[in-house]
Amino acid sequence: MDDLLADFLTETNEGLVALDAALVRLERTPQDAATLSEVFRIVHTIKGTCGFLGLTRMESVAHAAENVLGRYRDGTRPVTQQGISLILAALDRIRVIVVGLEGTGAEPAGDDSELIARLNAEAEGKGAADAAPAATPAPEAAAPA
Repeated sequence: MDDLLADFLTETNEGLVALDAALVRLERTPQDAATLSEVFRIVHTIKGTCGFLGLTRMESVAHAAENVLGRYRDGTRPVTQQGISLILAALDRIRVIVVGLEGTGAEPAGDDSELIARLNAEAEGKGAADAAPAATPAPEAAAPA
């Protein structure tokens, strides 16, 4: 593993620890602008560095989380318990990717599309049901001859 990736992983792990504490504070005081800015900044830094390092999977998850946090920060969406839970889910996914990077030096394979869709729905003010994949309708029965 090269030094740049090792440094990124160290900083990301430190950021994830800080995010856990900050999100607990944000849950207690959702209007705390300083805490919200701290959370946004850390996620933004993770996302930006992922882009620089070509870590597209982690970047996509971080970007979707950043979009939610950006809406909260600019006041276009209220901080919600559902949103914080989604941010925590994104951080858990980032941790999984970090563990894969630490083990192999490469991002592990995985499909984050459902989580990203849920984060995007939260950023857009839609409920979780709006982000769920549409059910495939049952085929119609053939009409009797």
